[in-house]
Amino acid sequence: MRIFALSDIHVDFEDNARWVSSLSAQDYREDFLILAGDISDSLPLLTKNLELLANRFRKVFFVPGNHDLWVIRDGKGKTSFGKFKEIATVMGDCGVSSTAFHHHTISIVPLLGWYDYSFGEPSQELANTWADFFFCKWPEGIEMKEVTCRFAAMNEPLVRPPNTRVISFSHFVPRIDVMPQFISERNRVVYPVLGSILLERQIRQLRSDIHVYGHTHVNRRVNIDGTIYINNAFGYPSETRIAAKRLLSIHEE
Repeated sequence: MRIFALSDIHVDFEDNARWVSSLSAQDYREDFLILAGDISDSLPLLTKNLELLANRFRKVFFVPGNHDLWVIRDGKGKTSFGKFKEIATVMGDCGVSSTAFHHHTISIVPLLGWYDYSFGEPSQELANTWADFFFCKWPEGIEMKEVTCRFAAMNEPLVRPPNTRVISFSHFVPRIDVMPQFISERNRVVYPVLGSILLERQIRQLRSDIHVYGHTHVNRRVNIDGTIYINNAFGYPSETRIAAKRLLSIHEE
């Protein structure tokens, strides 16, 4: 049994969708897949690909990313919280899990989240260009900090299970120091919308051995304070240097 990590498959791009469809229907029957967000804001595409992956792996675990909660192509009046509920229904129908799972010596714990500017205040440039600010929709008067708190409050009671290894995962970044030093000052403009320290607090409560995250499209494996943080984003077709185009096995037994 292997546990694979992957995020940010963005199947709106034909190359990405083709790669997902090409995954073996036989090789992963005994394996688990952690999919850390960002399939598509199209509910039919998201459904199709969750079904496809659920039919290839023994079990798939998923948390929605920011792109999944865009409502720009949905009907008027729908909020991103409403979209989240629709995705939760789709996951249940597909047999994809968003709850903690315990298997022999392993626990897999999904963590919902968002960003709350704990990594810095957004610049005017970011406010003018960040797609979530235009494509997500929240109830009137709700600020990002409350969005983050609402999602964080949905996570299960965070007590470390009595297993020998705990693997947690989120779409969003739990601490900004997982970002590598080579990121240019120009590209650090997006840091305020990468994640939240609330996630890191929950990881500390779990005492996670491994935490998988997505969102940044920058592949990374780093050990900080006793937890191994892993990002294995598929990314956009053009992102061949910072993102890998493969499954990554993070545990095997």
